[in-house]
Amino acid sequence: MYASRMNNLPPYLFARIDEMKAEQRKKGADLIDLAVGDPDLATPPHIVESLVAAVKDPQNHHYPDYAGMEAYRSAVAGWYRKRFGVSLDAGREVVALMGSKDGVAHIPEAFVNPGDYVLVPSPGYPVYRTGTLFAEGNVHELPLLQKNGFLPVLADIPKSIAKAAKILYINYPNNPTAAVAPPGFYQEVVDFAEENDIVVVSDNAYSEIAFDGYVAPSFLETKGAMEVGIEMHSLSKTYNMTGWRIGMAVGNADVIAGLKRVKTNVDSGVFDAVQHAAITALSGPQDCVQEACQIYQERRDVLVKGLRELGFDVPLPKATFYVWVPVKDCMAFAGRLLTEAGIVATPGVGFGASGEGYVRFAITRPVARIQEAIERMRTMNL
Repeated sequence: MYASRMNNLPPYLFARIDEMKAEQRKKGADLIDLAVGDPDLATPPHIVESLVAAVKDPQNHHYPDYAGMEAYRSAVAGWYRKRFGVSLDAGREVVALMGSKDGVAHIPEAFVNPGDYVLVPSPGYPVYRTGTLFAEGNVHELPLLQKNGFLPVLADIPKSIAKAAKILYINYPNNPTAAVAPPGFYQEVVDFAEENDIVVVSDNAYSEIAFDGYVAPSFLETKGAMEVGIEMHSLSKTYNMTGWRIGMAVGNADVIAGLKRVKTNVDSGVFDAVQHAAITALSGPQDCVQEACQIYQERRDVLVKGLRELGFDVPLPKATFYVWVPVKDCMAFAGRLLTEAGIVATPGVGFGASGEGYVRFAITRPVARIQEAIERMRTMNL
């Protein structure tokens, strides 16, 4: 019945986790869900109010512009200029996305022929892999190891694969490891891309969720980056807007044009009312972002302290709302957490082979629930 390409697709990790949670809830379990990176904080009121006003305007009830409203693309360009010092042509170097997942999934269709390679971090966001498989490309995993600061070692990529690769995905601050890009790394990426004629896709969705004074850069700040790639970003994490499905791709005009061409054939754009609300988010006060980061930082501190008391060697993340915890067997550990303690965590192997030996906790629950999770773990004889 199904197309043969479906045989190559793994079950989507978080869909399977949802099934497992449902099974436990049927048994009456009180679950503490620390698995999926979906903020529990509300979208800031001024953004919601902007949406309500826009929804009431009949002018916003029609098909949107495929690439995004001019005002939205200009707001994105303004935000990038103010936040990163990156200058963008809103007409040629910005396109609206239905969340960054939309762009990540569709970009291979524009640049990858059957049999071409795509360089995918492992562990990494699962859609890097599945988007490649839908385009009938070959995935070459780049191991992100602790000894290398969870950075890919580009020099280790076989030259034959590097020359046959069309796209390199990078993601810092990183999901799931919470690693950040050190100075010089992005220049190394640019040089590698220039040498091998590869499109770089930087997934920067977590840049604004940062702690202890850390300020995440944009890949596009790097000399030469605009010549080799683009960056995906999203309002989902920054403004607690995961369900709104609004984001952006910015950067090299030719790459943006390719992505835009795919999208005009598979969707009809982002609802204009949502774009109006996104303009309010990007152009308005940013105090709400800092307040959210303060909440996440408190949660991070509570979780890391508790895990260290339990004997886990856990680094203190500088960014994202994830904590990457080394364990002996990630599937067995996550299974025990769920069935014995009612705690939902994500097994690292679901993000790629190099995720084995880790589980990911998301700090998207209140401090009291995180504390309760730690107490439940104390009873497990881990």
